[in-house]
Amino acid sequence: MVKEIERYGLPIVHMATITTISQSVGANRIVPTVAIPHPVGNPSLPHEEEMDLRRKLVKKALDALQTEVSEPTQFE
Repeated sequence: MVKEIERYGLPIVHMATITTISQSVGANRIVPTVAIPHPVGNPSLPHEEEMDLRRKLVKKALDALQTEVSEPTQFE
């Protein structure tokens, strides 16, 4: 589905814990996340630290959206 949306000219970021799957489905912009049950968070962290982690992941995804890519690219 990621590939199909990009064919219409809409950039997509695939945030995933298992990045090899993202690559196999043809996602062009891949942001690795934390863990399968909590991809964009870590409930074991104190509230402020978790919010900081979430902000960093979302910021990374927004930066990836603004980056021109021609092949699958993982944003660390």
